[in-house]
Amino acid sequence: MNKVFIATSLDGYIADKNGGIDWLHSIPNPDQTDMGYSEFMAGIDAIMMGRNTFETVCGFDMDWPYQKPVYVLSHSLTEVPDSLEGKVEILNGPLKKVLKDIHAKGYNDLYIDGGKTIQSFLKEDLIEEICITIIPVLLGDGIRLFQDLPKKLDFECISTRIFLEQVVQNHFRRKRTKIKESYHSNR
Repeated sequence: MNKVFIATSLDGYIADKNGGIDWLHSIPNPDQTDMGYSEFMAGIDAIMMGRNTFETVCGFDMDWPYQKPVYVLSHSLTEVPDSLEGKVEILNGPLKKVLKDIHAKGYNDLYIDGGKTIQSFLKEDLIEEICITIIPVLLGDGIRLFQDLPKKLDFECISTRIFLEQVVQNHFRRKRTKIKESYHSNR
């Protein structure tokens, strides 16, 4: 199952117009509440992200934050830093083939991260769950979470939580229509 766990501004941006994400910390969080992130991570086997997200995480002033395997989708990266050898693998190719290869390694519940990567998965209808944490700030411009899709995708809200008395988190599951068999009566 491919799942998304992401934060957006009130107006639907995942980064400001300069690619910045400092606004994510605009609400005081003195107890360092993780807003369900640990719970989410406990339910996934591996992480798939795009190159931009990978480079952003590598730029954080901290140790590598993931204990689970990380797959980076990229056409331009060819190698990972030595310190991440064995923790990160670079992949490219059609998403369905990439997923088949990852599933063959025993990783079936994937955390899909990064705007372009999420958009690519949505375009191919490969996302089953989306958990969006809405930070109450209007950025006015930036990198949008959602882009044009070739068809409508229906989701249902399975839970809503409020953190820090002002941050809203909505958890959606893909609603699939079942093809009904039609029976023709014999005349």
